Formats: sequence, C-alpha cells, structure tokens
Amino acid sequence: MADRLVFIKQPPLRVLDWSGRAGASADVLASALPKAVLSRVLRPGEATMPRDTGWWQRLLPGRSGVVEIAEDQVPAASSDMVWSAMALHWEADPLATLQRWRQALHADGFLMFSTLGPGTLGQLRTLYREAGWGTPMAPMVDMHDLGDMMVEAGLADPVMDQETLRLTWATPEALLAELRTLGGNADPARGQGLRTPRWRRRLLASLADRAGPDGRIALDFELVYGHAFQKPDPGPRVSPNTAIGLDEMKLILRKPRPGKSS
Repeated sequence: MADRLVFIKQPPLRVLDWSGRAGASADVLASALPKAVLSRVLRPGEATMPRDTGWWQRLLPGRSGVVEIAEDQVPAASSDMVWSAMALHWEADPLATLQRWRQALHADGFLMFSTLGPGTLGQLRTLYREAGWGTPMAPMVDMHDLGDMMVEAGLADPVMDQETLRLTWATPEALLAELRTLGGNADPARGQGLRTPRWRRRLLASLADRAGPDGRIALDFELVYGHAFQKPDPGPRVSPNTAIGLDEMKLILRKPRPGKSS
C-alpha cells in the first residue's frame, strides 16, 4: 500500500488511519505524506484498552503526536484519505464499514485498504474439515464481492487486486503461537466447547505431518487491496413530473421554434 502512495498526484493533507492501534501504519504514512495531519481511528473497545499491555504495545507505531479518535466521533466529510491496513476482515458487517469510510471522505477524497481474503489459511481449513473440527477461523470476503460492496456503499472507480504470501514455521508450536496473535475464532460454525490436551496433541501431530521436504510447515495468506474514490455529489434530484401553469404554457407555445419564422 505504501508503495502506491507515490502515484498520488495531489498528496492528501488530512488522513484517517482506520487500522486501529495494531495497524502499524503511522510511520509509513508520516514518511510518505510528511505534510499530512494524521488521525488514528479506534475501533469499539480500543479506546479503553490500556496502551501498555501485552502484544498490542509491541505493535504500536513509534510516531508521537498522532491524534486518536473514536470511530463514532469521526466527522462527516473530514478527510482527504481513509487508510485501513489489515482491519476490514475483523468487521462483522464490511458493507457498513465501507459506508462509514465513504461518509468520512470529502468530495475529492479516496480510500486505500488491505484485508485478508478467503484464500487465507486454506491448508488449516482443509485440516480442520478432514478431522471434523468445524472451522479454524471466520470466512473472509472475496475481493470481487468487496468491489461490489464498494459500489453499493457509494464509492466510485473501485480497483481490487490481491497477492498470496506463504509463511513457514519450523515447528507446529511456533505456528500456533504466532497464529494466536491474530485473535480468536469468531466463526459461529467453529467447534463448541473447550478443547482438550488430547485434541491439541492431535492438532500438533496433524500439522507436523504436513511439513514439506525442508521440514517446515507452510500456510498461505491471501492479501486483498482495494482503492476507490468518493463519488461526487450528484446534486439535487429532478422530479420526473413538472407542473407548468396555463399562462406559462401559453407563452411557451407563442415562442417561435428554432429555424421557424414568427
């Protein structure tokens, strides 16, 4: 996303970083847009979350002076750009989120975001399905569906693209430890109840069995990127029915038509 900022003809001066505290975007945006005023939008719950607890602290950007604002306090038409890094897949209603982003943009503003796509953790989904364990994570939205949602939200000229990254781990334990930092499983179709130590041993063994020739275990992550502009205000709508008074109609009928003599 940062590499694409160089193609912006008129750099934005008011930027909303809608990634939350874990987006790690502040330093990137400050470097690419040194004249911009950056505000970080906090998702529900983040505003009251202590800043010095656990892994959140390690992910916080180092730039000081970034204003933080609650999601429900963002003024309408207040931003030249809305930027969101790897946050949309956490939203239960992505269309409503896209609509909030559009409302925050002024008439010439634009949106840039990244999110996880449905190809993410495909190997782990297959493992769970074969074992009858439900799902390891909530389903992700396909990029074509996201493009349709952007149009429905009122955004113009949406552009979507994606890439797949393959990450590997030396051990199943290291893999699970890192995945745990992504958060819990919010899928309603996940297995009910608590897992047992016996189940965990089965999971570790199944992951180890899927190691490649180099002994490392691979998982894919589909990264989806979206760009769009705030659709200009079409102005007041004209009624399909127009009322003309009798006197006005007489004047119209008396006027000569173009090319005709009176």
